[in-house]
Amino acid sequence: MASQVNPPRGMRDFLPTEKAQRERVLAVIRHSFTERGFDEIETPVMEDSDRLHAGLGGDNEKLAFGVMKRGLTADDLKTATEPLDLADLGLRFDLTVPLARFYASHRGELPTVFRAIQMAPVWRAERPQKGRYRQFIQCDIDIIGEAGTMAEIELITATVATLDALGLEGTSIRVNDRRLLTSALELLGFPPKEHEPVLITIDKLDKIGQGGVITELRDRGFPAGPVDALEAFFHRPTTMEFLPFGEAAIRKFLPDGVDETAVAELASIGETVNRVIGRDIVTFDPWLVRGMGYYTGAIFEVAHPTESYSLGGGGRYDGMIGRFLGTDVPAAGFSLGFERIVDLVELDGNSGTDAVALVHDADVDPATLLREQARLVGEGKRVRLERKPRNLKPLLEQLEASGFSAYAFVTADGGRGEFKALG
Repeated sequence: MASQVNPPRGMRDFLPTEKAQRERVLAVIRHSFTERGFDEIETPVMEDSDRLHAGLGGDNEKLAFGVMKRGLTADDLKTATEPLDLADLGLRFDLTVPLARFYASHRGELPTVFRAIQMAPVWRAERPQKGRYRQFIQCDIDIIGEAGTMAEIELITATVATLDALGLEGTSIRVNDRRLLTSALELLGFPPKEHEPVLITIDKLDKIGQGGVITELRDRGFPAGPVDALEAFFHRPTTMEFLPFGEAAIRKFLPDGVDETAVAELASIGETVNRVIGRDIVTFDPWLVRGMGYYTGAIFEVAHPTESYSLGGGGRYDGMIGRFLGTDVPAAGFSLGFERIVDLVELDGNSGTDAVALVHDADVDPATLLREQARLVGEGKRVRLERKPRNLKPLLEQLEASGFSAYAFVTADGGRGEFKALG
């Protein structure tokens, strides 16, 4: 018996009905973003290895798939001190690093404020699990060239409108600001060089809890004073008083003396979005970190009441493009996790095109079939040719499952019967 042949671990095949559903969801996302003034671009699936490992992608750089140089010799293999010495290219692990390189390459051809859409696969050497794959699609929108909070407001409102168009109810947007995180750590006594490694541990708060965070920080050898201060801050007395999103609500959850500019800007973003959307969809999360090391300001994630993981996220990354261009350019983006969203969305399988099948005898003239197909296509129908089997029932069930609405028989003399409804 032949062995089962599966796709590579962490990657998937999609049957026609699955592929059609994915394309319907992508079409809704693309339409929603496009009608809000974003333009779609395309970048190569690979980038230079040095660019992918420039310290901009956080822990995701460790998950990048490398592509070995051509023409490697045995001596090359012997002298390499680490695997990356053998690679000159790599598969992109997100769409933000390629976008930064794209903008640096084409800045003179783009508008002053550029609104980009990218909807494409990326690759990471993840440990496969529910909602995490080694090949997956990201749906990104980015605004480059807008330094004010209008960029974040526009990105969040466009994303919320897209989630609404997909019929996803109950979503909320959790927001924070990297400047608030770093200033809070500084007030607690952590020196700047320790901020990033401390944030890596704090980012696990929803998985290991406050006690787990403190234990890990102690185990990793961080100074006792700041860790004690963080533990005391975790356990400080708090009230359950509800405060509408704004500066007072943000300050309630942070040490006194945090970055005032960040507080004001974050409050402005959330208050404006809530007012535009017409409901309190933005909430403040004082320990939202976002793992990418390139964020410089506001950060945000999509939460859904039925899922423990986020459905997307993003933030401001003003320093990235300057690494490629030599001149800093303000930038912010929002990425939807397509693979997680598509499993939650139920869209009508009717594409708006009447799909019919011509079920024909084996001896029907091919030219006759193709002329009839062309005539029906000209009427706006989708037409599939199917040879009539001995047992018709399985074929009709398969056609109905594939979204076809009717079928008709074509006989050897070229005659076509009336269409019969499926189902």
